[in-house]
Amino acid sequence: MIEASCHCGAVHLEIEAAPETVTDCNCSICRRYGVLWAYYRPAQVRVKQGEGATDTYVRSTRRNEFHRCRICGCVAYWRKFDPSIDRMGVNARLMDPAVLAAARVRHLDGADTEEYLD
Repeated sequence: MIEASCHCGAVHLEIEAAPETVTDCNCSICRRYGVLWAYYRPAQVRVKQGEGATDTYVRSTRRNEFHRCRICGCVAYWRKFDPSIDRMGVNARLMDPAVLAAARVRHLDGADTEEYLD
């Protein structure tokens, strides 16, 4: 079990396994957030947070809901706006540095081609 949390601890995640890879995406939002995404099925991630602990941002494309801690502002995870899509992203920078260091970083050209560059 891997744990991740925002800076203040109000948003805490329990994840079944450490990521083997994480994604550094250069799309307009990910490059601004400065996150590294670890991808999971929602059933593999247990989000532990109090009611109203996160603010949610949904772009006009309505593809992803980005959740960030309402107190400290850390981006914690995203979920697909369409709940039938079985995928979510966890901000791997919220994991222990040793967990993150063991993962391979992949670079995604989310700004243009939607293809991995490595």
